[in-house]
Amino acid sequence: MRTLPLSVSGIIVGTCMAASRGYFDVWIFVLALITTIGFQILSNFANDYGDGLKGTDNEDRVGPERAIQSGEISPAQMKKGMTITSVLTVAVALLLIYLSFGKEYPFYAFLFILLGVSSIIAAIKYTVGDNAYGYSGLGDVFVFLFFGLLSVCGSYFLYAKSIDFTVFLPAFSVGLLSVGVLNLNNMRDMESDKKAGKVTLVVRIGSEFARYYHYYLIVASLLFALMYTSLRFSSPFQFLFLIAYIPLFTHLVKVYKTRDVKLLDPELKKLALSTFLFSLLFGLGLVL
Repeated sequence: MRTLPLSVSGIIVGTCMAASRGYFDVWIFVLALITTIGFQILSNFANDYGDGLKGTDNEDRVGPERAIQSGEISPAQMKKGMTITSVLTVAVALLLIYLSFGKEYPFYAFLFILLGVSSIIAAIKYTVGDNAYGYSGLGDVFVFLFFGLLSVCGSYFLYAKSIDFTVFLPAFSVGLLSVGVLNLNNMRDMESDKKAGKVTLVVRIGSEFARYYHYYLIVASLLFALMYTSLRFSSPFQFLFLIAYIPLFTHLVKVYKTRDVKLLDPELKKLALSTFLFSLLFGLGLVL
């Protein structure tokens, strides 16, 4: 569940941007959090299910043992859990959409229903099925889209019912940091993924290029956050998020010095929590 902090980071940033511009509703915030956590839990279940059936979770895998891999839960039980989670999450998402748009914005409501359905499909198809996109090197793109753009911009839109290009800048930051977590995970699992036929981006480009890619992701996230702050500057508090880059750059040094990628497993938690810290400080700087 290391990815749970990532799932709420975008909601926090989008909500605080909206609040700083005079838009906020506590129930939209609560329901948006529950919805995104539901999607993340579904994604975790689906990854456990898909990788378990494909044999990707085997004795070569580094990191915490998964439920199906350990034998604690059968594939049938996990599939049932996925179904229940999907139903509950959809119910909350529909309530969120109704509360936000009501009968006044039917097109927006329909659009967000489509986005919700897309989120469910994306969560499941990452590892499940013959054409799972996580096995074709496309995981980074979908993580960027759903953890970054959809999470931040979508949550902002729920409050404001409009959007401008500056909202995309911190969305890029959250998306790039989230991709960084996936990239680190794929670096750690590169050898076991190769054996299982899981062709992640890291498998395609190799561990050395994956390191440079990782550096670019973290540095680019900083640049987009600075760009937003420069364009929408109103208070020195907006630079609070820079504190989060202390552990982030310490993390980059660790990645640079660690030659054995299997030893990077502890860095996953550090990067996920640093992303969460970034979202809190970025949001706090906007509303103070």
